[in-house]
Amino acid sequence: MFVHNEWHTGGSGTKLNWLRAAVLGANDGIVSVAAIVVGVAGASNSAGFILTAGVAGLVAGALSMAVGEYVSVSTQRDTEKALLEKERLELINEPEAELEELAVIYESKGLSKATAQKVAEELTAHDAFAAHVEAELRIDHNNLTNPWHAAFASAAAFLAGAFIPLVAIALPPENLRIPVTFAAVLVALIITGTLSAHAGGAGKMKATVRVVAGGVLAMAITFGIGKIFGIIGI
Repeated sequence: MFVHNEWHTGGSGTKLNWLRAAVLGANDGIVSVAAIVVGVAGASNSAGFILTAGVAGLVAGALSMAVGEYVSVSTQRDTEKALLEKERLELINEPEAELEELAVIYESKGLSKATAQKVAEELTAHDAFAAHVEAELRIDHNNLTNPWHAAFASAAAFLAGAFIPLVAIALPPENLRIPVTFAAVLVALIITGTLSAHAGGAGKMKATVRVVAGGVLAMAITFGIGKIFGIIGI
C-alpha cells in the first residue's frame, strides 16, 4: 500500500484563526502599555513622562507586532508555495503514484477501497492539482495568506488594545490615575479573555482568570518597580 507521508500545513487559516490573532494582539497591547504607564506613574507624577512612555510603548509594540507577523506569515507563505510547486511537479512526473496516494488518503478517512479509488479518479479528472493540495496539504492555493494584511491586522489589534490603558491613565486626575487604569484594564482583559476562550473553544472562566491574573501581575510588578525607582530618586 502507498504510504502517505506528505507534510501537512494549516493553510491560510480561517476566520476563527484571525479572531484569535486579533484578540491576542489586543491583549498584548493592553498589558504591555498598561505595564509601562503604571510603572512610570509609580516613579513620577509627571503626566508628560507617563504619556511619552505610553505612546512610545504603543508605537514600538505595534511596529514589533507588525514586523513579527509579516516575517512569520511570509515564511509560512514561502513554505506553502514550495509545497505547492513540489506537488505540481509530482503530478507531472508521477501521475499514477499521486492518484494512488489520493485514493489512500480517502480510504484512510473511512471510504471503501473501491469508493476511494473512484473518488480519487473523479477529482483528478476534474482538477488534479486542487484535489491533491486540498487533501494532502490542506492548502487553499487560491487564497494564501497575505503577509501585509496580517501585519496591518496585527498592528491594528495591538493599537486598539493599547489605547485603553493610555486613555485611562491620561484622563483622570492625578490621585485617580492608577485605580482608574487598573479598573479599565481589568474590564478590558475580562473581555479579551472571554473572546480568547470563545475563539479557542476553551472554558471561559479559566481562560479569563489566566488573562486577568497575568495582566494584573504585570501591572503590579511594574508599579512596584516604579515606586522603588521613585523613592531612590533614579
